[in-house]
Amino acid sequence: MSKTEKFQFSGHETFPLRQLWLRKAYLGVKDSETKNPKESKSLFSDEKAISNFGVGKNMVSSIRHWALATGIIEENSEVGYKTTPLGDSLFGDSGLDPYQEHPSTAWLIHWKLAGEGDRSTTWKWLFNYVIEPTLDTEHLINNLQNFANDREYKVASATLKRDIECCLRSYVPRVAGDSPEEISDTVLGELALIQQIGRGQFEFKRGAKQTLSDSLFAWCLVDFWDRYSPDTKTLSFEAIAHEYGSPGRVFKLDESSVADRVQALGDVTKNQLTWSDTAGMRQVIKGQVKKDKLLENAYD
Repeated sequence: MSKTEKFQFSGHETFPLRQLWLRKAYLGVKDSETKNPKESKSLFSDEKAISNFGVGKNMVSSIRHWALATGIIEENSEVGYKTTPLGDSLFGDSGLDPYQEHPSTAWLIHWKLAGEGDRSTTWKWLFNYVIEPTLDTEHLINNLQNFANDREYKVASATLKRDIECCLRSYVPRVAGDSPEEISDTVLGELALIQQIGRGQFEFKRGAKQTLSDSLFAWCLVDFWDRYSPDTKTLSFEAIAHEYGSPGRVFKLDESSVADRVQALGDVTKNQLTWSDTAGMRQVIKGQVKKDKLLENAYD
């Protein structure tokens, strides 16, 4: 993350993303697009929002935040909000996962938050920049504050505390005080990427991720590639496994697991991506990639 990147440490109103919130946001915006596009400007703020979404005012704001952060909807200067191609792919009339039941959707949401992180700085920072074996809440707050200070971004420590707590609760919902509803309803908890090991202490769970499909790994690899090195046709194993924002880092895969994934790319992508290990050069070679098809295959 450079000084020129945008930072955001709030917007979720301390609520972790819950099941079907993204669907609700998508359908609300889509309905406005169909009936009266200009109505979408007030979709999340007018008096009807609470009854339309069936939650309190702060939760409506949280729904808006998560839908924007995951790229399901986007802000538009003319009409307020619009659905995105990704939102249409998942929740549209012929959507891949209209009721958010497939494990690939949870992994995709994690990727949007921690891999891209356009509106979720703490998620991106935690999964890419934190390398300590134990995640101590107080240390995380201090380190995130230093991270922001180093990039000349001013933010209150109380804001960072709320953001870190929300981030951790997104992945480890079983903490004191959570209601049974919240425990069962978080989206990212099923990924088992973080586990609690003590009061205020957590750790990453590294290794193979059984519910992460090879096709979604390939889609995320291409997404990372397009941002990290868009003009190259090859990408090294080291970058895929260890670079900031890479699938290896974001999904907390060990080198053996990354090796298994890249070696399967030829079969998984029908040689749109191929693995090469010649003369000590371990790399993936990119051909003509149909990214939408890779995403579709993740839901087969």
